[in-house]
Amino acid sequence: MRNLALVSMAVGLAVSSSTFAATQVEWWHAMGGANGEKVEEIAKAFNDSQDAYEVKPVYKGNYTETMTSAIAAFRAKQQPAIVQVFEVGTASMMAAEGAIYPVYKLMRENGQSFRQDGFLSAVTGYYSTESGDMLSMPFNSSTPVLYYNKELFAKAGIKKAPTTWKEMGEVSQKLLDSGVSCGFTTAWQSWTQLENYSARQDLPFASEANGFGGVNTRLQFNGDNQVAHIQQLSDWHKSGIFSYGGRRSDAAPKFYSQECGMYMDSSAGYAGMKRNAKFDFGVSQLPYDDKVIDTPKNSIIGGASLWVLQGKSDAEYRGVASFLSFLSRAEVQADWHQFSGYLPITQAAYELTEGQGFYAANPGTDVAVMQMSSGTPTANSKGLRLGNFVQIRDIINEELEAVWAGKKTAKQALDTAVKRGDALLARFEKANK
Repeated sequence: MRNLALVSMAVGLAVSSSTFAATQVEWWHAMGGANGEKVEEIAKAFNDSQDAYEVKPVYKGNYTETMTSAIAAFRAKQQPAIVQVFEVGTASMMAAEGAIYPVYKLMRENGQSFRQDGFLSAVTGYYSTESGDMLSMPFNSSTPVLYYNKELFAKAGIKKAPTTWKEMGEVSQKLLDSGVSCGFTTAWQSWTQLENYSARQDLPFASEANGFGGVNTRLQFNGDNQVAHIQQLSDWHKSGIFSYGGRRSDAAPKFYSQECGMYMDSSAGYAGMKRNAKFDFGVSQLPYDDKVIDTPKNSIIGGASLWVLQGKSDAEYRGVASFLSFLSRAEVQADWHQFSGYLPITQAAYELTEGQGFYAANPGTDVAVMQMSSGTPTANSKGLRLGNFVQIRDIINEELEAVWAGKKTAKQALDTAVKRGDALLARFEKANK
């Protein structure tokens, strides 16, 4: 797609020759590397499209560091106008009522046309009120998918990617029999193997509609089906069907080196896959458990959204509203989606990308969109809105690692994770009553 510097021309925005200084809008983000450069390009395209406002992106480190910095800055009354916060920080941002300026109110009060029904519901539902009003602007949303090595599949006589967890075991065994060291590995084990497993099978991860119904939430991911799934992974870990490689994307080298024939990771990893995989690979939807559900539900998102913070001037908020309107344009969203691998957050951006032939030229890049758009999200597949979720994920990782190490059964580990996590949820509930 063409450089974003030309987008303002495409949408008919004119730059005037005003001599007045532009109102500056500070945007703190967590996008490093090539994505960080793209963020700079997006901001420049907006700045070049008009002369009233100047968006200044500031890289503040990883997601945790960016959110922590924003909280500290708000307390010191030195906060930015916009901050990028990862999805697990949603409940904490919502609880900070005096600190945030809800996006739907911002856009309405600053005269911006803003059709919330134009956004993909499976994306925006994560960041919206029960009545559907968007509290923050989705920016870089992703969902996990299954990557597979087509060359190893052909060598093992495998015709297609597995669609069920039973088939995952069967296909992995064929790979092992053909000489491959492991069937599959996974990144972000809490996200892929508990959070999204629960969503796809329409199982509750936590009470109160996974936290959307209130802060008096308690964890429920130790149900019989989740326990059976983790126990199956444990058994497969012993036989080589499954191989654990780390908490984040640390397992990627196992796939790149062709040690493992399949790999579950973010859809946003597609660009990295093209750079690092020296073989023909495919992309498929996450497998589902056909013993639990006949038709799987949508997967849930990861990534981050943009939150607007209180305490800025009216002029700055007009600039923020104008910028978020610019970000919502189909041309901008399609360009970001095609460059980064993150989901297009609007139907128009998806249709534009399809019309430009991007999906045909890059097979598999539409899999995440199809997976997220399959049916209407349920209370169990809308997403997760839990307090202290960063720490809860750490607990889940610790307990799952005890399972892979053979120190605990799946039931022991998940029961313990629920108990430890519930203590954090109770603390969050007490602080936010």
